[in-house]
Amino acid sequence: MPMLTDPSQKYKPYTPLALKDRQWPSKTFTKAPIWLSTDLRDGNQALANPMTIEQKTVFFRELVKCGVKQIEAAYPAASDTDFNFVRGLIENNEVPDDVWLQVLTPAREDLIKRTIDSVAGAKNAILHMYNATSPLFRDVVFRNSKEQTIELAVRHTKIVRKLTEECTAKYGTKFIYEYSPETFTQSEPDFALEICEAVKTAWGKAGLGEERIIFNLPATRSVDLLFLYSNHAYHPLEGTGTAAAELGVLAGGDRIEGCLFGNGERTGNVDLVNLALNLYTQGISPGLDFSDIQSTIDTVTQCNDLPVHPRHPYAGELVFTAFSGSHQDAIKKGFEAQKIVHAAAAAKGEPSYWNMPYLPIDPADLGQNYEAVIRVNSQSGKGGIAYLIKQHLLLDLPRKLQISFYQVIQEISDREAREVTVDDITTAFRETYHFGGTKYKGRLALRNFKISTQSPIQTSEGSGDESSDETRHFDGTISVDGNYRVVRGDGNGPLSALLDALRTHLDIDFVIREYSEHAINEGTDSKAASYVELVPANDRKSTKSWWGVGVDSDIAGSGLRAVLSAVNRAIGNRVLPELKLSVGFNARSGQADVSTAIASSLGLLLPRRFQSSFFEIVQRNARDHGGEISYEAVTELFKKSYGFQIDTTLNKIVLASHKLEQLSEGRRQITGGFVVSGELKNVTGVGNGPLSSVLAALHTLIDGSLSIREYSEHSIGEGTDVVAASYVELVYEIAGAKKRSSWGVATDVDITTSGINAVLSAVNSLDVVLKQRN
Repeated sequence: MPMLTDPSQKYKPYTPLALKDRQWPSKTFTKAPIWLSTDLRDGNQALANPMTIEQKTVFFRELVKCGVKQIEAAYPAASDTDFNFVRGLIENNEVPDDVWLQVLTPAREDLIKRTIDSVAGAKNAILHMYNATSPLFRDVVFRNSKEQTIELAVRHTKIVRKLTEECTAKYGTKFIYEYSPETFTQSEPDFALEICEAVKTAWGKAGLGEERIIFNLPATRSVDLLFLYSNHAYHPLEGTGTAAAELGVLAGGDRIEGCLFGNGERTGNVDLVNLALNLYTQGISPGLDFSDIQSTIDTVTQCNDLPVHPRHPYAGELVFTAFSGSHQDAIKKGFEAQKIVHAAAAAKGEPSYWNMPYLPIDPADLGQNYEAVIRVNSQSGKGGIAYLIKQHLLLDLPRKLQISFYQVIQEISDREAREVTVDDITTAFRETYHFGGTKYKGRLALRNFKISTQSPIQTSEGSGDESSDETRHFDGTISVDGNYRVVRGDGNGPLSALLDALRTHLDIDFVIREYSEHAINEGTDSKAASYVELVPANDRKSTKSWWGVGVDSDIAGSGLRAVLSAVNRAIGNRVLPELKLSVGFNARSGQADVSTAIASSLGLLLPRRFQSSFFEIVQRNARDHGGEISYEAVTELFKKSYGFQIDTTLNKIVLASHKLEQLSEGRRQITGGFVVSGELKNVTGVGNGPLSSVLAALHTLIDGSLSIREYSEHSIGEGTDVVAASYVELVYEIAGAKKRSSWGVATDVDITTSGINAVLSAVNSLDVVLKQRN
């Protein structure tokens, strides 16, 4: 919400002290002074790299937007750049009718003429002339007596009058004359008064309002205690500027020259923003508008390339920040109490006054959100990014992670040379920490896991030995470069167990240096967020570390995901060793691991008995390789063993074509062409269903009998890409031979065809005996 036109409806002034024998303590402000911005003149000349005309124009527009009615634009006689800038403002109609354009000149006739020429044609102009009056400047710099100094000021004041009157007559420009006894605070008060009176007499037409003469009394240096010169310090340039300016106004001054955020020579000019908002908090309208103070900060800093200090009044990024828990608690309670008070005031039709611990102004009046200001500024400049992450991803980052991620954003900012948006920040976070779905998945990703606990070994009673800590066992499946792999490890907790598994299976060796967690939301929607900092296992004090982030409905799952997030950052594009299954003596891999490997590579969810059968095949194959077999080798072995996804045209029995018909009483008949040892044979079979009818047809081709022991099926994929997977275990009996069985597997877009092909897969594995020709 914007600043209030009448802030007295929200802010109460302080209660002054009532001391009968003192005057100053009881003085109060009743209205704002006239504000003169010298950002474009004194502020500009204080910059190592003065502003360009384009930058000064942008700055001028910002001053107008903020409501400044008197703007010192330049020292036009100092350079063509300054002269042209002033001319550009006038000729391009940049100056509103109610704004006075002020220009500065020393007491030299040629420079005065050049200065007046710069504002010719402007509607309103203030001609500001100065000469130094202090003993140091009179005696050392200019070597003038008091009389010569007064004569110089008087003579050039008359020149100013003559030339401005000529300009008014020719161009219609209305002038106000301003005179500054430069180095006023170092001048003798009686001499300063004498020269100002002489200048006033020489001007000869000082009146009220727009006919007034302005005496600007510059505090070029603070040379005495504050209360001794506060009576006359209207243009202070030292660290006491704000207090001196306020006391000067209480002493009778009605105009203050300064800069936005205090830029200027040496320690800077008095800060107009500070002074204006001080008045605002006392219920007095300052006549300046900083409803969007961040926009003003951005414009000013981009133009003059000077940062606003984090602790700068009202504008600093840390100015509303409450680090202390007691302060935060006070503010929280203040908001709760104020809500009740405001509700009661609204019910009575009374003003709702701002009354908060530690906060003299409502940040909302400056275009800020209270919570945003606190969070944005909470970590010395890194909090802004952390706040955005919290707002948009609900993650409250640890301080060290904030610093680490800030470096990522800084790199993007330097590379892109543009403003980094919220989307840039959240996307960079997701990509950096592989957070937020498959789109940002890293090389390693958690698919599923199981954490089991191994109870400690109990020592014999009375031995005096303590039992060992419980061991956690991680048994899970992770995606490694797109392939699912089963890994196992042990540790004193789930995270160390996962790290042990990565060390064992992938030669990835890290340990945890820092861990933290917090809840996201509450109730049934609650999730856990975990943060992990990893360092090399052989260098726990390493200056190089990697952070990871994980979120899961399960606290262990969030921690495991955070570990993999950090590992992904650490390994980069490093080549990982080939994962192998250990199925030999002291095997670390079991039947479930092998079936998971097949599910990962082929999408097949093998029935339990099928898993057991194939595991035996894997074990036999691995004997010649030290009991180990790679995941790729397992997949190839499966394909070869069951004729899956390979050319089956050379199999003993191949289905060339078939037709299924529905008979009476639910019976099914298949008529098909089977290629048997290279010869096409057309046969028919009848059964209770497609598979039994296929077996009936096969019985016309083979000796012995086939029967189905187990059948299962499932779908693979989604939508138009879905296919059916069928699994059949056949039993084959033939006279004179031992009964044997085998599994078959097939996939097809048609569920019936996949089942028939699964039967043929099993038949070919059984090496059935073909009937002999008659």
